[in-house]
Amino acid sequence: MSAHAAQHDAPAGAGEAAGDAAQLLARARAARVYDVAHESALDDAALLSARLGRRVLLKREDQQPVFSFKLRGAYNRMVQLDPAQRARGVVAASAGNHAQGVALAAAKLGIEATIVMPVTAPQVKVDAVRRLGGDAVRIVLSGDSYSDAQAAAAVLQAERGSIFVHPFDDIDVIAGQATVGLEILRQHPGPLHAVFVPVGGGGLLAGVAACIKAVRPQVRVIGVQMVDSDAMARSLEAGDRVLLEEVGLFADGTAVKRVGALNFALCRQYVDAMLRVDTDEVCAAIRDVYQETRSVPEPAGALALAGLKQYVAAQPAGDGALVAVVSGANMNFDRLRFVAERAEVGEQREAVFAVTIPEERGSFRRFCATLGQHSITEFNYRIGDTSSAHIFVGVQIASRAEREALVEALHAEGFDVLDLTDDELAKLHLRHMIGGRSSLAHDELLYRFEFPERPGALTRFLGQMHPDWNISLFHYRNHGADYGRILVGIQVPAHELALFNRFLASLGYPYCDESAHPAYRLLLGG
Repeated sequence: MSAHAAQHDAPAGAGEAAGDAAQLLARARAARVYDVAHESALDDAALLSARLGRRVLLKREDQQPVFSFKLRGAYNRMVQLDPAQRARGVVAASAGNHAQGVALAAAKLGIEATIVMPVTAPQVKVDAVRRLGGDAVRIVLSGDSYSDAQAAAAVLQAERGSIFVHPFDDIDVIAGQATVGLEILRQHPGPLHAVFVPVGGGGLLAGVAACIKAVRPQVRVIGVQMVDSDAMARSLEAGDRVLLEEVGLFADGTAVKRVGALNFALCRQYVDAMLRVDTDEVCAAIRDVYQETRSVPEPAGALALAGLKQYVAAQPAGDGALVAVVSGANMNFDRLRFVAERAEVGEQREAVFAVTIPEERGSFRRFCATLGQHSITEFNYRIGDTSSAHIFVGVQIASRAEREALVEALHAEGFDVLDLTDDELAKLHLRHMIGGRSSLAHDELLYRFEFPERPGALTRFLGQMHPDWNISLFHYRNHGADYGRILVGIQVPAHELALFNRFLASLGYPYCDESAHPAYRLLLGG
């Protein structure tokens, strides 16, 4: 396993508790989930299978009416309330997906519901709850995580005497979620090596694991969590439920500080292993799902696939299919920019370096030549001092070995290199903060250029720059468009402007003079 993996083997004697699995299996088979849910597809991931050398299947819970598996458990719990309980109404706490399930069930069953969501819940989920629940649902925003919202919901429940519909620590909810596992077994009766399940509070993992072990105990069930929201992994390692002080919010659907008691007990008996993945791995998995299905899962929805890929990297050989549960697709659109940027690093397809080169004629061209035919994904530079230049550069790579070879090549040319590929501060903040005013940027002209975005295009552009003009500012980022856009500061003495204009005409690229742009004059002008 990788450094993020934590192995947890089912304890001896787990078979003696098979009655628990058998009882849950019976509950799952009787669950009323199909009043609102449908049997989701189990799709072949042909591209991933070819790349990983193992058959990969995606369980498409992102295709449910609320774009998540959560309606299964919520509805199965609420449909079993008697008339007196329904009259009291329900209270629920959720980061978003359980809330949608409760809202849909409340509207269908005619039950009043108050749903507490953290203020960090994606707006797309809040809007969906309002739409699904209509007049039957009241939304309260409280706290930064699910656990905070749960505490607020407990207060409301005590005040009103309502029924609390727990998102995971409830046997009827667990039984509803367990139907995902039953469907996988029914849809794929052939050889099955392992099923990977995302984990927050543990309802889905507990239900799927217990039912799969009751029917086909040889199939491995593996839970996957974020490294910064790993309450279940830590609890299984400790042998008791652990309370996290803080949880990461990137995968908001699994941002749970403490797992459920029922879930922990079931997972302890029937889960084979837990894996931890980081943000970059999840972003890469989101892109993988998109490339296979043309659908975009939310971060929690891609957790299982990220764990599956980590598992195969550590254990490439094996028989039987691998299944990843794509648990949801409720993500704010504006988060896609971050996901796309980090996916390259998560897939080891982009290396990020800070490179120091001598501030002398020819060194910039020599640096570009060292990069060779590597496609440049980002290039940031601002003149700083007279002795050296500091460049922030992203380079497309095929593997970690290629990244290491590139570092060696740059060192061989005498360039100092700082590998920032795994540096969170650099990837999240510093890459956007290269620049500022410089007293050395005299005679500076600022131009925007466009060129067809194809491998080697930026390197060819740089090769056409006049060797006698110093580049004092450079910014480029590959955004996946047909045309690349760069911003260049070039120091051109006034008496050479005519020569510079002839140079522009010879380039053959569209360009725009931005030297008088007010924002440039204010923030970057020399």
